[in-house]
Amino acid sequence: MRLDGRRESSNVEDRRGMGGGAKAGIGGLAGVIIIALVTLLNGGGLGDVVSNVMQSGIVTQVQEEQPDGQREFTPEEEELARFSRQVLASTEDVWTEVFRQMGKTYTPPTLVLFTNSVSSACGEASSSVGPFYCSGDQKLYIDLSFFTEMKSQLGADGDFSYAYVIAHEVGHHVENLLGTLNEAHVQMNRVSQTEANKISVRLELLADYYAGVWGHYENQAYQSLEPGDIEEAIDCAEKIGDNYLQKKARGYVQPESFTHGTSAQRMRWLKRGLDTGDMRTTTFNIPESQL
Repeated sequence: MRLDGRRESSNVEDRRGMGGGAKAGIGGLAGVIIIALVTLLNGGGLGDVVSNVMQSGIVTQVQEEQPDGQREFTPEEEELARFSRQVLASTEDVWTEVFRQMGKTYTPPTLVLFTNSVSSACGEASSSVGPFYCSGDQKLYIDLSFFTEMKSQLGADGDFSYAYVIAHEVGHHVENLLGTLNEAHVQMNRVSQTEANKISVRLELLADYYAGVWGHYENQAYQSLEPGDIEEAIDCAEKIGDNYLQKKARGYVQPESFTHGTSAQRMRWLKRGLDTGDMRTTTFNIPESQL
């Protein structure tokens, strides 16, 4: 993905290295990720992930975070931070124009870069939960080490696949601004866990679609996508499907516990957004069999 010379967003809070706490050593990190995946895919929240990880005893190799301002970041970390700011800036430009065409005003979210753990309006979160969006403060949170783990643990790599992850979380912000997120959450609180999971799947697939919409207009304006970029993102979508992750984590799948959609669904909705850029499309007005 070509972003050379592109602006970087100023809507960023860099909290990397702030605060103390334990960090899983290399030997235990894979186990932490597996526990986090299983907990979330079974309906657990951020607090449940932290509790289950600590109770497992898997965090045995501990490194204390250096005091504020004393940590030095590697060139790779700094490049990922710069890349993330540029992708966020691109989403700002694209969504501002898309909202303008819809007669609406786009208010950009804030990107929070953190290390190990972070406090948000949605609660405390460990980096083990992966990137997330909090509608309570309209911020998206990312520990940049997630991209490294995405490559080493899932085999999903490439700059556009990383951009897709950021654009997906921004997609949830778009859902929030359009009222879709709140309406879905209200419905989820009125139904069974199984039915709530189905609504969650629709939200996640819509965020995938909006990530594709962003990519559609980003490439239309700047011709920034290079050969293989779309394939990278679609490969990433496949490897973060509920069925793929559950199979990897525990050897079998439980469709009733899916909260993000299958690999096939996630790939399909991302690709649809990339191909069409059509904001009239939504995952909430079609039968479940057509998702």
